[in-house]
Formats: sequence, structure tokens, C-alpha cells
Amino acid sequence: MDILPTDILATFQILFDEAAAAGEPDRTAMTVATVGAGGQPSARTVLLKAHDARGFVFYSHLDGRKGRELQANPRAALLFHWPRVRDGVQVRIEGAVEVVSDDEADAYFASRPRGSQLGAWASRQSETLDARETFEARLAKFEAEFEGREVPRPPRWTGFRVVPHAVEFWYGAQYRLHERQLHERAPDGTWTARMLYP
Repeated sequence: MDILPTDILATFQILFDEAAAAGEPDRTAMTVATVGAGGQPSARTVLLKAHDARGFVFYSHLDGRKGRELQANPRAALLFHWPRVRDGVQVRIEGAVEVVSDDEADAYFASRPRGSQLGAWASRQSETLDARETFEARLAKFEAEFEGREVPRPPRWTGFRVVPHAVEFWYGAQYRLHERQLHERAPDGTWTARMLYP
């Protein structure tokens, strides 16, 4: 089922394209914020790998910190910041989180560089690492294990889709007189829009 109205998706796509044209170092970089069991928020940068009317997708280990937090509390906030677009643009997204289908995860994993595929097997994401050599040894182990054949997707590695219930387009302006447009989805699925003070 489509979630995002076409006008919101179109605005995002226009800004996403402008970010590429403006020479942003990586327009797909976005901050993702999660909340742990004790209420402690945690934020990190990940890469947007897909976006459509269903939401915004990134990939990670289920057993890493963000994977564990998203399974326990399937809500997240995303932030794109493109300082080279216009006078600076932010896109703020909040919503529920769902795990993508196995088919989607398999297709994306197959498109990754082989080194990244092997790294997904070697990494015990967010766990304590006693020495870099330990990780390099694990990487060599999986290089040998999958030598001469395709690397399958690790069973605990997948994608997360943030299904928005709020999207804000924040446009920078001189003297911090910014323009803010907030779109919100009601429980019945309808969307409303309103301006916010800077």
C-alpha cells in the first residue's frame, strides 16, 4: 500500500536530484535516530538505498545496536542535510519501521561489491572487538569460505524501511528566517500540511 502522497514524494525527489546537481558529497547520507530500552536516543549516519511511496530503506545487521533497538521499538527518525542545495535544505522524517522482504534484501545484497558482502559476514556489528587483527582474520576466513562462488546474504543482515507519518521540508534562509513545511499523516491515512515558525 502506498503511504506517501505524490506531492511529498515529488518534493523529496526534486531536492534529492538538486543535491546531486549541487555536488553534495553523498546525497544518500542520512542520520537515523533510534531509542533504546532505557529511553536513551542514539544517532548514526547510514546510506539511503531505496525510496518510494512505501518509505525510505537502509540496510544493516539485525544484531547490531540499531538493529536491536529497531526490533524492540520499531520507530525511527531520519535526517537529510544538504547544505549545498539552495540556501541549505534539511528533510526530517519520522515513522514506523518494518523489515523489508527477503526478496528485496537478497536483491540489494547481490548488488553490493564483493568486499562489502564479505564484510557483512565478518562483522559482529557493535560487539566489542579486541584487536583489528581479529576482524581481519574473520574476513580472511569468509573470503576463503566463499572463494569461487557468490556470497549469499547473511541470515541476520537485512533492510529496514521507515514508513513516514511525518515529513518536514526545512529550507534555510538568511538571518535564520527559515521556511518549514510539515506534512503529517493522521490515523485514518489522510495527510495534512502546515507551516511552522522558524
